[in-house]
Order: sequence, then C-alpha cells, then structure tokens
Amino acid sequence: MAVAAPVPPFETFYETHREEVLGFLRKRVGSDRADDAFQETFLRALRAYSRLEHGLHLRAWVLTIASRIVLDDARRKKPDGELPELFTNDHMPPFEQLAELAAPLPPKEKAAVVLRYGYDLDYAQIGAALGSSEAAARQAASAGVRRLRKELRP
Repeated sequence: MAVAAPVPPFETFYETHREEVLGFLRKRVGSDRADDAFQETFLRALRAYSRLEHGLHLRAWVLTIASRIVLDDARRKKPDGELPELFTNDHMPPFEQLAELAAPLPPKEKAAVVLRYGYDLDYAQIGAALGSSEAAARQAASAGVRRLRKELRP
C-alpha cells in the first residue's frame, strides 16, 4: 500500500502549480478572462486545502478545479438551443470537445469522464482529484459514459 504524501504548505503548492494553471486557463478562456479564472481557481483551492487528506495528485486536483471554472464560464456564455462547439469546430482539443459533450452529466460523472478520457488520467488520480476512492472514480466514469450513450442514441 502506498504511503500518503504530506500536504505541503499552500504557498508551496501555489508556487509549484501557478504557471501551469495560468497557461491552462489562457488556452481555455483566453487571456482577458484567464486572470479572473486563475484567481477563482486558487481561491477555491485555498478554501478546500485544509480538508485534503494527503498531498498526492495535487496537480490533477487543481486542474480539475480550473476545468470546472472553464465549464462554468462556458455555460454562462452559451445561449440555450445553440449547438455545442463539438459539432461545429473540428479544431478543438479532444478534452474541450469532451467537456462540451459531458456538460449535461452530474458534476462528479462529468469530471470523471473528462479527466479519464480527455486528460488520460488513471482512476487513482481521478479519485484523488475528486476527493474519493479509485473505485468511486471508476464508477463515476462508467456511469457517465453509460448516461452519454443513452442520451446520444437516436
């Protein structure tokens, strides 16, 4: 059994991940919105930081937070009835296409599907990012895929 890594001080966590998170957000929401999304990401991380049980997979955890902010931002901008960009833009990275496709899923299923199939994380990493077990992450991804298959059938 793996030994859990201690949670580093928040300042160390921030210094380690800030550049990658900012780059991730600039690619997803553009430079003008990236700074606000960046602050929101680390504010959410700070609020939840004291509840972390170990310091494993912190990168996946903070990128999940950032991904959720990107999805929330996209939902606020997208008018109802508009076709998702998945069907109109072939140049989107796969994880962005998957995020749009998975938008109607419950939050845990959506996150598990996007992290597994869009970012190619393993279930242990997904479980850590979601604050659950590897088995729960596998179940959430599986349930999300089943729900998407059902919704996409003609």
